[in-house]
Amino acid sequence: MSQRRSFLLLTTLATALLAACSGPIPILEPAATKAVAAPASPARPKLVVFIVIDGLPMRQVLENREQFSPDGFRRFLDRGATFMDAHYAHAHTVTAAGHSVMMTGAYPQRTGIISNEWVDPETRKPVYNTQDTDYHYIGNKTGPMAGTSPRMLQAETVGDVLRTADPLSKVLGISGKDRGAILPAGHKGTAYMYMSSTGQFASSTYYMPQHPQWVEAFNAAKPADALFGQTWAPLLPDKCDDGSTRRQPVAGGPIYACDAYARSAADGQPFQSAEGSVNGNRLPAVLGQQLSGPGPDFYKLILPTPYGDQLTLAFARAAVEGEGLGQDDHPDILSVSLSSHDYINHAFGPESKLSHDHMLRLDRDLQAFFQYLDQRLGAGNYMAMLTADHGFADTPEWAKSLGRDAKRFGSKALVAHANVGLSMRFGEGKWVTETSAMGLLFDEKLIAQRGLKPDQVYLAARDIMLMHPEVEAVFTPDQLRSNDERTPYLAQMRKSWHPERAAPVQVIMKEGRLFSTRTSGSSHGTPYAYDHHVPILAWGPAWVGQGAVNRWVEVADIAPTLAGILKVGVPRQAQGKPLPLPR
Repeated sequence: MSQRRSFLLLTTLATALLAACSGPIPILEPAATKAVAAPASPARPKLVVFIVIDGLPMRQVLENREQFSPDGFRRFLDRGATFMDAHYAHAHTVTAAGHSVMMTGAYPQRTGIISNEWVDPETRKPVYNTQDTDYHYIGNKTGPMAGTSPRMLQAETVGDVLRTADPLSKVLGISGKDRGAILPAGHKGTAYMYMSSTGQFASSTYYMPQHPQWVEAFNAAKPADALFGQTWAPLLPDKCDDGSTRRQPVAGGPIYACDAYARSAADGQPFQSAEGSVNGNRLPAVLGQQLSGPGPDFYKLILPTPYGDQLTLAFARAAVEGEGLGQDDHPDILSVSLSSHDYINHAFGPESKLSHDHMLRLDRDLQAFFQYLDQRLGAGNYMAMLTADHGFADTPEWAKSLGRDAKRFGSKALVAHANVGLSMRFGEGKWVTETSAMGLLFDEKLIAQRGLKPDQVYLAARDIMLMHPEVEAVFTPDQLRSNDERTPYLAQMRKSWHPERAAPVQVIMKEGRLFSTRTSGSSHGTPYAYDHHVPILAWGPAWVGQGAVNRWVEVADIAPTLAGILKVGVPRQAQGKPLPLPR
């Protein structure tokens, strides 16, 4: 493709994005999928499209099903394979850990990606999951702990196996977050991530010395700037004919036709974050309404809105065109991790009207993307799979309003409790220095100075922590190295624990506890169902069949499944097994 043609193509994509943002998002009918006649199914797909919705619990897919468009999520739900009981089996359910599991089939105990960030037990320095100071972003500023390479990932991905077997295959990872792009792309793929300071998508020098022309053309068209002043308004009616709203305080209550958001928490609640964003916590919200124009302060506001996903999918389209994905007999993998839902759920909670509306807009965006792929590649030439990196807890205040036991709880209180108890047992001292991921780090020099053995102090800390009213379980290194499969939560925590990177004593809070010092919004990271029950949805009739599967499956099963479909070996560290596809 000539540079002129590439630039014109990407300018058209940017213009289409602006048009989509300027008015109602069109709902394309399923008939559009027939734009290109599907050829006879190949032995393996020419392109695997792997979609990750950051921070999407399965319950949000199911409760919004009747409001979805015909060909977004319902392409999977109505005409694909739906795994109703899909889960993560590790305890610390956060973004980086989840993204490391998907395409490796291995849990953090093997991948080494135990959290988004942690404290090195030896050096006591902070560590970011994809940091690598040997490399920098191309054409963009690189922070001291920026994600620039997969060096921290200690396992191979399906894409790594594919490219080892066939170097002409291409593997791309695209995301609003560096970890969402880098970890699924693996060691031999190429990652592109959103730059919140410039509104561009960029790769790093780990992958290439400079961007290909199609990336330069996309960024030159400045599609992020076109979003300035766009209004995020409710997609569906949110008021009755008399101007009133009718809401049900109990989740799952009836949905009135005049208020499509009746089951969700109204916006503008005090427990919904309005800090650090001019978008506020109410709809409609105007992007950049208090700013003079596009710039760094504006670009960072895009991801916590539906327009972050639209921008990411526009870049994914550019990648399909620019890299010629799915155009030959060397199968490719395109991983697209959409980050906006996570930001929205963190700020407003998954029960919120804003999260509800984002689900509906995301659904329309997926529909448009899939129908584009149908026209570009032919519906019989590619398959799609969708999952999430973790689920989400409801905001504690909302949960309490429904009669559930929930509260916020900070890590400093845990450290203080541990030190009071250990000081009473072994003498005054700051025995526990800090928390790291879900664990407690100790002053190992103090332990040695007092003539104590580490395991002796760890065991005492476990007993002390178990006396805390907000703590559910505590595990020592001996337990984590054991073969005990009966103690509740131990198997999950064992899968999260890497002996060289994780803290020695691991703590699990009681269900419904939000481990955060924030006074608004919600989070995740626990071994409870609301955090580990996520969607696994697949579409591609020739490869995955159609129907609902009600058996327990795990996200770690995705990698062996895709390896089988692509007819390559399973990643060496994989712990999952092939999904029971409804052929």
